Amino acid sequence: MTFLLLLFLALLVLLTGLPIFAGLALFGAGLMLVTQGDLGALGEIIFGELNRYLLVAIPLFALMAHIMIRGRLVDDLYSAAFTFTRHLPGGIGIATVAACTIFAAISGSSVATALTIGAVAIPQMIHYGYSPRAAYGLVAAGGTLGILIPPSGPMVLYGVISETSIGGLFMAGVLPGLMIAAIFASWCIFDASRKGRNIRVEKRASLVEMLHAVSKSFWALALPVLVLGGMYLGIFTATEAAGMGAMAAWMIALLVYRNFGLADLWHSLIDACRTSALLFMILAGASVFGHVLTKMRIPQEIVGLVVDMGIGQLGFLLALMLLIFILGMFLETISIILITTPVILPVMMHLGINPIWYGVLLMVNLELALITPPVGMNLFTIKAISGAPLSEIIAGVLPYVLLLILGLAIVLFFPQIALWLPGTMMR
Repeated sequence: MTFLLLLFLALLVLLTGLPIFAGLALFGAGLMLVTQGDLGALGEIIFGELNRYLLVAIPLFALMAHIMIRGRLVDDLYSAAFTFTRHLPGGIGIATVAACTIFAAISGSSVATALTIGAVAIPQMIHYGYSPRAAYGLVAAGGTLGILIPPSGPMVLYGVISETSIGGLFMAGVLPGLMIAAIFASWCIFDASRKGRNIRVEKRASLVEMLHAVSKSFWALALPVLVLGGMYLGIFTATEAAGMGAMAAWMIALLVYRNFGLADLWHSLIDACRTSALLFMILAGASVFGHVLTKMRIPQEIVGLVVDMGIGQLGFLLALMLLIFILGMFLETISIILITTPVILPVMMHLGINPIWYGVLLMVNLELALITPPVGMNLFTIKAISGAPLSEIIAGVLPYVLLLILGLAIVLFFPQIALWLPGTMMR
């Protein structure tokens, strides 16, 4: 099959060590030269892909995340979460999951979530009796929530490419994200309750302590409520929400935490520009590759194959999830979105698959990509924090791979978990 051959060749190019954007652009340009005979339309293709208003949300959400990271709100978030969970078995682990969940709703980045929460949580978890292996695995897995719980950069990219409502995608990620966080927390309780575990449990916090913890972290907790609540109520679009979030984050860091000067703002702007430029360069390279696939009628071939085989929604989605799981072992999340989405969209339309539902399934599968070797970004992030052997981190994360597969299956067989909240949005 032509598509599988092209996918294999693209994978080989990306595994040469070339930057992702360069690999996709060069491979796409080479195919374009072979199939069309010239590269005259190259600039027009790239400009057309990047000239989208919705892409403005990416640098704004990135700016919001970098401001809050530099504002050092993480300590308050983690302390508040532990105050509420410290009396439970594995309470420090549950607090880590809760902190990852909340920070994911601020940063929109799995790597940033694992890096930021991990720096605080790993020493604390080990201090309270967790083995280093278990601590590494939990933080690596908890960090993956960054691409499912909105705002999420990969969700924005998928929404732009598939022309799906980004606000709808953001709302669709809320309940599955909370469900997977609850699955992780349940595992923490179960694991800590087993024989031979010596994880410390603290006395239940008093009401005064709880109220104090909430008051300290109030503004950090309010930021995701502002962003998501505004979109849910129809007050502003996803792009406007990104602008409001960035402005609110700056005001919180400047006026509430009072630890954020002009130098911090400058560095946050630079970091946001660097993150966004990298994503846009990858998007530009993938646009060339996607254009050639369309010109070669690869999507139409796949639609025809699906029709001939007679497989329905479930069979197609199961095969696609398996393919993305395998790709996730070798490619990072953005590449997978940009390579696969243009090809499978016509098939989804033919089979009547809701693009919002598929977007959530895709994000959960990409969470797996972040913690499956050999190319799991969160694995390398935890290694950078801890200096631990990669084998130990992989061993710690294995239970969470199975838990994420469970979460993926639940959303696959019960799509209303993803579709209910977007269906109640005010337009």
